[in-house]
Amino acid sequence: MPPRSVRAPYAKAGALTIIREPTQQETRSADVLALEALGWALADDKRAERLLSLTGLTPDRLRNGLTDRGVQSAVLEFLANHEPDLVLAADALDTTPETLVAAARELSA
Repeated sequence: MPPRSVRAPYAKAGALTIIREPTQQETRSADVLALEALGWALADDKRAERLLSLTGLTPDRLRNGLTDRGVQSAVLEFLANHEPDLVLAADALDTTPETLVAAARELSA
């Protein structure tokens, strides 16, 4: 057992959060990140409805436009414009919010 002086700071903090270090370089391309983000967004009914409402996309347009950079960009911009979803998506996709925003910029260029 560690000496009391070592345990003391942790005893006050209670549960500790382990922060994931960002990866050195994202290996997935912007279009792959967009498709993964779309799958993540569509997994929640309320979020999926909000995605369609705010982007103006339809289910048919999504299905037929999976390889369209405009559709992919719209999905990532949807996340970038709502920080709570951006942070949750980045965590779920094991990337950073900054990487998702950069991918949105790349796809919209």
